[in-house]
Amino acid sequence: MIKKFILGIGIMNAVMLLVVLSIIVVSEIMFLSGNKLEAIFIAFWAPTILGFMNYLKYRK
Repeated sequence: MIKKFILGIGIMNAVMLLVVLSIIVVSEIMFLSGNKLEAIFIAFWAPTILGFMNYLKYRK
């Protein structure tokens, strides 16, 4: 099931989604540990990466 999903979206997209997920987890850990400003800054990376992925997908 996971292999079919990865092949369906592409290996590079799957890697980028894992990066986005890890960014969200790291941001939550930082926020809960008291580094609120740094956590918010890091949290903005996830939608930026997803937006960049959409741009690369639809540029033609």
